[in-house]
Amino acid sequence: MAVEQFPRNLGFSATYNFRDVGGYPGLDGRTVRWRRLFRSDALHRLGEDDAAAFEALGVRTVIDLRRPFEIEKYGRVAERYGLAYENLVLNHVDWETIDHPDEVVHERWLADRYLNFAEDGREAILASLRIIADPAQAPVIVHCMAGKDRTGTVCALALSLLGVSDEDIAADYALTTQAMQPLTDYLLEKHPSAVLGKEHMWDSPPAAMRMFLDDLRALHGSVENYVAEIGLTDQQVAAMRAHLLEPA
Repeated sequence: MAVEQFPRNLGFSATYNFRDVGGYPGLDGRTVRWRRLFRSDALHRLGEDDAAAFEALGVRTVIDLRRPFEIEKYGRVAERYGLAYENLVLNHVDWETIDHPDEVVHERWLADRYLNFAEDGREAILASLRIIADPAQAPVIVHCMAGKDRTGTVCALALSLLGVSDEDIAADYALTTQAMQPLTDYLLEKHPSAVLGKEHMWDSPPAAMRMFLDDLRALHGSVENYVAEIGLTDQQVAAMRAHLLEPA
């Protein structure tokens, strides 16, 4: 259970799922630091009404996990903010090609997609975790289209490395549910093809994230083993913990 020293949801006018992942209990009784790591949906909608509050966060680096055609279609964070912008494309099987039969447990379907991210998207996940581990690049925002799936997977791995419990990771992931209605309303008006016929892709039941973490451990032994296999060093994990956890 997190203690909310700061507002978790930032409440920007048209960026619906922008929030801080600080405040969760981590390793050795230390708490994840606030205002160091954020997760969000796409940032191209940040407008003039949001500019001052956004700049006040002091963000240095944006990790955009979307594919090039998504950026071309929707846009990216404005260059006016002068941020280091990393488009780390998280490769994965196209969800539209995967059946969603009625007899398949929905949480299982989502967890399988996240496990695919972890396997096919190793290069982007490694690059993202290296940035998150580097104190010189913080504060960092990780985002994709909705800030739910690709973003949720990267943030889940980072939080797990910080010692946050699966229950808290799943609860953080599930906070996306309340942001989806205004986001899907916006998309239905502006880009209806992003939503229609894909409604099963837009919720975030906590059991899906717990299943994914269980699956990853079943395959790799632990989250630490998985990130070591993809190339994250012990020194980088230690650096992540040193700057993203409050001092003991």
